[in-house]
Amino acid sequence: MSRTIRFAKAGGPEVLEFVENEVAAPGPNEVRIKVKAIGINRAESMWRTDLYIEPVRFPASLGYEAAGIVDALGADVKGLAIGDKVNVIPSFSMNQYFTYGEVIIAPDYAVVKHPESLSFAEAASVWMMFVTAYGALIEDAKVTTGDVVLIPAASSSVGLAAIQLARYAGAIPVALTRTSVKRRALLDAGAAHVIATDEVDLVQEVARITEGKGARVAFDPVGGANFAKLISALSFGGIAYIYGALDEGITPLPVLDMIAKVITVKAHNIWLTSGDAARRSAAVEFVLKGLEAGALKPVIDRTFSFDQMVDVHRYLETNGQFGKIVVTV
Repeated sequence: MSRTIRFAKAGGPEVLEFVENEVAAPGPNEVRIKVKAIGINRAESMWRTDLYIEPVRFPASLGYEAAGIVDALGADVKGLAIGDKVNVIPSFSMNQYFTYGEVIIAPDYAVVKHPESLSFAEAASVWMMFVTAYGALIEDAKVTTGDVVLIPAASSSVGLAAIQLARYAGAIPVALTRTSVKRRALLDAGAAHVIATDEVDLVQEVARITEGKGARVAFDPVGGANFAKLISALSFGGIAYIYGALDEGITPLPVLDMIAKVITVKAHNIWLTSGDAARRSAAVEFVLKGLEAGALKPVIDRTFSFDQMVDVHRYLETNGQFGKIVVTV
């Protein structure tokens, strides 16, 4: 028997329930994994409330990331053996597969070998954050030496990954945060500059940092009223990626500013990269090389136990974390 977490209706963290199931056999091209750690993502909170980018089918499970040990292999699985340490990367619908469980089944395309330099907790934290940021900054924008990259919600796991990736590519990461409380931590995490958006004028600060040229890229999970300011802070031909909606208000677009500077606004999600076999492979290779070189590092805010999953979601929704929340099993 194995415990998994399910919910029968949308709602707050209290709708999450532990359910005991018989351990199922993996089907063709599936891998069964004894889970050691689970990475927690904002997407799972949105899934629980049925406010995600696809509708939930109830009763539902959840979870995108995990690290553990291969327990059984389905037919046609190649390159893996029972006992291998592996990670699950987000590349499937939570209506099909999930990672909130003691023993889980994952599609073989979502399973990668565990980076030996990382603990299970660290490995469970890296794939959503780095692949999401990689897809926008490295794969699409191709940021390079001297490019200024604006990173709102910089203390989130994806924000910290964006800081590291920008530096790895030679670009200049500018961390955006509401107040100065996390300034020192963000500088220590690799940000070249930190802008406290509740305390100073964002557009003026970016102009000062860039000597009036503006930033080439903005990578934003927030939206809302400040998105127009990001557009105004961009350079001619700049690109703004929006990959989240932490601000649930209206997100206005300053059309004349966009026309004048020929700004591109792109919606972004991890599936553009992880949903394509060739792109997924390139992303995994890039992240592994960065981890091996020490340029990319997991940042874990806090670790909980599997029994604390309701408290995990409550903590996630305080928006106070610096880095990734991880659950150990």
